[in-house]
Amino acid sequence: MKVVMYGIPNCETVKKARLWLAARTIPYQFHDFKKVGVDRALLSSWLEDVALDLLLNRRGTTWRTLPDEVKVEALDQECMLKLMINSPSVIKRPVLVVDGRVQAVGFSEAAYDAFFAQS
Repeated sequence: MKVVMYGIPNCETVKKARLWLAARTIPYQFHDFKKVGVDRALLSSWLEDVALDLLLNRRGTTWRTLPDEVKVEALDQECMLKLMINSPSVIKRPVLVVDGRVQAVGFSEAAYDAFFAQS
């Protein structure tokens, strides 16, 4: 089983998810999408598993500081993808991918418990 967590290391939710994995000695690879970025192919593969709207973090500082016209444009899927590629901080995190499939967006101990219990 290949586990990849996508996120930003200083994000509190990502820290909780990483601690959860470490406490259960689940090996994983961490992809810092602030440093490494995300591309259209990666986002497209995620969209096979989750809705685009689920990936957009409308609660974060990055989203709140965007100009209103950018927020309105982000209602369009193509514009939303471009926004995520250019400003990956607007992606809700962490994104947990196991064997190439998105299993969770954000962190919920109950959801992680349930997923890894059946794996």
